[in-house]
Amino acid sequence: MEKIYTSLGLMSGTSMDGVDVSIIQTDGKYKYKPILDKYYEYPRSIYTNLTMLRDKIKKSKDLKKHQKQLKILEKKITFFHAKAVNEILKNKKIKVDFLGFHGQTIYHNAKEKLSRQLGDGKLLSKLTKRNVVYDFRQNDLINGGEGAPLTPLFHQLITKKKKINLPVNFLNLGGIANITNVKNYKPNGLIGYDIGPGNCLIDLWIRKNTKKKYDSKGLIAKKGKCDAAALYEMIRKLEKKTHISFSQKRSFDIKDFTLTDDFRKLSLEDGAATLTNFTILLLFDFINKKKKEKIILCGGGRKNTFIVKELKKNSNKKNLLLIDDYNINGDYIESQAFAYLAIRSYLGLPISFPNTTGCKKPSVGGTLVKNY
Repeated sequence: MEKIYTSLGLMSGTSMDGVDVSIIQTDGKYKYKPILDKYYEYPRSIYTNLTMLRDKIKKSKDLKKHQKQLKILEKKITFFHAKAVNEILKNKKIKVDFLGFHGQTIYHNAKEKLSRQLGDGKLLSKLTKRNVVYDFRQNDLINGGEGAPLTPLFHQLITKKKKINLPVNFLNLGGIANITNVKNYKPNGLIGYDIGPGNCLIDLWIRKNTKKKYDSKGLIAKKGKCDAAALYEMIRKLEKKTHISFSQKRSFDIKDFTLTDDFRKLSLEDGAATLTNFTILLLFDFINKKKKEKIILCGGGRKNTFIVKELKKNSNKKNLLLIDDYNINGDYIESQAFAYLAIRSYLGLPISFPNTTGCKKPSVGGTLVKNY
């Protein structure tokens, strides 16, 4: 019988607004049981500094240029994670074997084989007195992969646990929209790739023009009108920059997407509507190719009712579902995933595969910090 571990996963995504914390029990292979999920919002100072630095860091050389600021912020972020972990463990009196610490991505470039997450694994281990697994993406990059996406293996596990009929697709609407296609329960029956912007451009527009962090439920976009010229220019610019169509397999970073000059003339509402429709078009491109297969929406974007309504309007409603329909808390898929991946890393099991990240061979990711 396989040993069951208790693992705590920590995830802060492209929204940069806080940390998702999840505790699960798993053997790192075929079993998992969710125990606890909780969200900790970043203080305004951390959120402001993160978004400001991300906007400044366009190239890898900018990491060195802003090294001092990044080091200070990394320490603050690590202390924030440690406080969250210690609070949960103290209040719930749960013994945790490992922490899966993703950190806060500040720069990701697969071509340079570089993925920089803010978060000091050694310091977190010291502050929490726990074993920590961090730096999940770098080994995949070294092995020729793109370092993302890393959640497909966990999507496959969910599919098996919930006995979902195959094939099935998980459409994750995070900052970047990505896909996991599960054909069977073997590693070669799993495909993962990014398809384009999820929430990142919409969030950027809202941050630039309001004091809000995002367009809650898509209410701002709903009031506006899509500007056809601006929409066309967004599509043209992205295809020209990447030299690929949206449907091709690859990994994206939020810095691959920027606003065109056309948006300067648009109102808050019209800009939000245009960017939301840009995202919807990319999602439709995928959905239309998978009409006969089930598609499960997950990630923060599934709460944008404007997007979901438009997707359902022109697709097979029976095959387009929310992750919540399966009695799964869709807000904590990725934090649970990194709790699971931490155990796989400790056991020396691969967390990425050629069909998910493009790596040359199944790759074990993560760096272990033992706390004796």
